[in-house]
Amino acid sequence: MTEKVLVVSKLQKTFRKPFSGRKVEAVRGVSFDVQRGEVFGFLGPNGAGKTTSIKMLTGLIFPTGGEASIFGQRVPSPDAMRRVGFLPENPYVYPYLTPREFVTLCGQLSGVSGKTLAARVEEVIARVGMSEAIDRPVQALSKGMGQRVGLAAALVHDPDFLILDEPMSGLDPVGRKDVRDLILEEKGRGKTVFFSTHILNDAEQLCDRVCILRQGEVVLSGTLSELLSTSDTRNEVALDAVGDGCREALSKLGLRGTKMGHHLVYDVEGYDRVRELIETAHANGARVASLVPKRETLEALFVRRAL
Repeated sequence: MTEKVLVVSKLQKTFRKPFSGRKVEAVRGVSFDVQRGEVFGFLGPNGAGKTTSIKMLTGLIFPTGGEASIFGQRVPSPDAMRRVGFLPENPYVYPYLTPREFVTLCGQLSGVSGKTLAARVEEVIARVGMSEAIDRPVQALSKGMGQRVGLAAALVHDPDFLILDEPMSGLDPVGRKDVRDLILEEKGRGKTVFFSTHILNDAEQLCDRVCILRQGEVVLSGTLSELLSTSDTRNEVALDAVGDGCREALSKLGLRGTKMGHHLVYDVEGYDRVRELIETAHANGARVASLVPKRETLEALFVRRAL
């Protein structure tokens, strides 16, 4: 049986607004699990409850209801967190320390010491591309470089489970690629990665499974192949030699094409409609130049279901 590294069951968080005392339900009965060795994407628009959920998972705030467990131990668990590397959405890196000093401090707090720690600090700072700035004060670094230092701190104790809240935040395209490569490297080493992101293209490239939140509730959860294959199947059909009679026959079926060069292109939903279009085109003397299936992207699914 596949080991479940993280299990979340009916997690809830309600805040009270200052002065008015009005209740705000930030997270409402969220349930999902993360399996060992997978990359799991936690997605949703701003205000969906992603960061609040992550703060509950890491013990920074307490839930109003429900529960979560990491490595079989109910959150918050100091023993479980020793095996977790955490990168918050806006990591605070002490500005007067250097990356070497800050990552060393984080390693000591995680129980690493001596020559092992010194070697790990050098290794993880190199992995995040910060070797040239290893002894430069953090206050002299850019936001993206500070993000890399925070990621190095999350990796320094070689955790089995990475929780990354918006790990690509503030990074340029090269930095984003470096983080994507690092996530895949960790997966290749048998580690488990759970990360939230607004960059859906990254999630589609990296994730085995995703969970999409909206207004504090799960609206979709599963593997990308499952979620995208259950969406409407669309096909782009290009026709040649389309006469007026053929165009009129297709129009009567509710099909209207767009002129593109020498082709008349139809965007058709469902296989039955594709067959109907092709049969009608052939019967009226037209030729099929191409038929291209159009799988829905994660971004399109996200916009359709989460916004």
